[in-house]
Amino acid sequence: MELIDIHAHLDMMEDSPEVTLEKAKEVGVRKIITIGTEPSDHQFVLDVAKRLYPDVYCTLGVHPHHGVQWAEEIGKFIEAHLHEPYVVAVGEFGLDYYYNQSSKEDQIRSFRAQMDIAARHQMPVEIHTRDAEDDTIEVLKDYKGKVKGVIHCFTGSETLARACLDLGYNISFSGVVTFKNADSLRKICEFVPLDRMHVETDAPFLSPVPVRGKKNVPAHVVHTAQFIAQLKGISVDDLAQKTNENARQMFSKIIW
Repeated sequence: MELIDIHAHLDMMEDSPEVTLEKAKEVGVRKIITIGTEPSDHQFVLDVAKRLYPDVYCTLGVHPHHGVQWAEEIGKFIEAHLHEPYVVAVGEFGLDYYYNQSSKEDQIRSFRAQMDIAARHQMPVEIHTRDAEDDTIEVLKDYKGKVKGVIHCFTGSETLARACLDLGYNISFSGVVTFKNADSLRKICEFVPLDRMHVETDAPFLSPVPVRGKKNVPAHVVHTAQFIAQLKGISVDDLAQKTNENARQMFSKIIW
């Protein structure tokens, strides 16, 4: 079995990126995408991906928490690096009305600006959405057919899931799907087609059962994959094969 963790934050790990990658490979996690979330971490993810390419890749984006920071020069920095072979997507960005660390207006402005960048450069996106379903759908509808991507760490409603699938987006599941109180999310996971599904850790957050309570690491995506495979009634090898194929199609720069 070989897997890819399509969403992790290597800048937040206790171990170095090199050690984190080695531990992941020991359990069959072959590749990792480390995520840019704000201007202060962009150079880190670029440097790590360049150093560990082709096993580690990165994205560049501004998380909704930091939407207030969005400025034209940040967009120019992102665009200037999208040609690098190890930069595979724009993100993560989107809307988060649960914490509202940036105003809704700033979040939407940042969201649309990054969708514009993705559309111009024909790059996929990794979208964050929490407690902002109507506005998320509204923005995504405006870019239908222009941008493709993944709704990362999906924890939303069935309505959001079906809308995103209808708009052409894939859905990524994290360790949350293994949580005891996640029955509604498991029902969504059951109907999401295998050819539209990804797995991730969002490490160091959201460790899956049976490692709840520990800091998450990319190696733990194995537990999420095993859980989803059982939920879908297939072998974990089949799930890994399908999600890897999905990742190859979505993040076309990744070398396998």
